[in-house]
Amino acid sequence: MTRHCLTDYDVKVLTGFVMCLQHKQEFMQIYLKSYPELAALAASINSDTEAFDWLLKNGYPEFAALSDSIDDEDEATEWLERYHYDFLSRFAAACRQDEAAIQWFKERDLKLFLWMIDTIQRILLQQSLDASNVHKIRRI
Repeated sequence: MTRHCLTDYDVKVLTGFVMCLQHKQEFMQIYLKSYPELAALAASINSDTEAFDWLLKNGYPEFAALSDSIDDEDEATEWLERYHYDFLSRFAAACRQDEAAIQWFKERDLKLFLWMIDTIQRILLQQSLDASNVHKIRRI
């Protein structure tokens, strides 16, 4: 099994990933062809269950676990830790606003990852606000 991590990617690729997180469609279209796993991760973090399933079915279970761990799913966090995805586990904790994890990124001056963490924190905040907004709740 090939192991994947966000640190495997070039700075330019990760910068584009942040654009995908922010729903920049021109980046998403490029990434769907060139880096489908990052496009799927961005979509999964933005609550796309089909993208989450794609990660699982196409050899990226660590990215699926990362997405769920960011959403504070205990089983996903435990999975990342059990299989020693230390960076991804710490990244997810920082996205959940764990101060020690955020400090770890700051101490290492990992500005790009801090930007990604901030972007994801904003996504999570918006998801939380949308979930409590009666006008945005989907009706079945």
